Amino acid sequence: MANYWVCKSEEKVYSISDLERDGTTFWEGVRNYQARNFIRDDMKIGDLVIFYHSNADPAGAAGVCEIVKEAYPDHFAFDPESKYFDAKAREGEPRWFMMDVKFVKKFKRVIPIKELKENPKLQDMQLVKRGNRLSVMPATKAEFDAILEME
Repeated sequence: MANYWVCKSEEKVYSISDLERDGTTFWEGVRNYQARNFIRDDMKIGDLVIFYHSNADPAGAAGVCEIVKEAYPDHFAFDPESKYFDAKAREGEPRWFMMDVKFVKKFKRVIPIKELKENPKLQDMQLVKRGNRLSVMPATKAEFDAILEME
């Protein structure tokens, strides 16, 4: 049985349109332990993800992707030239992980966070809670479906 997630990406860094063009990509650069744990321990092949544009105008749900490769070490943590370099990371004992996703669907419009917050079906969703800054977070099937209905 699939799980459901929300993954945030800055639209100017990597957008749903970029994923549509590329077909698949790796989701790198997660540097929060709770988000890392979701990737490493819980995200599985076949899980569905709301692709969320953060730091955008408007910020919001932009589409859907699917996990096609489970957690593996984020090699950018070992690259001193990468903005995701972590001097404490060791190749034999990785601290950071990434997963691969494939494009499923681009929404006809970005569903703004304001609309997501106003939807009573989403009132308990982690994404709409005040102060939530996680880039990877779980969602329920009901929350995932509610967002799809909003499109």
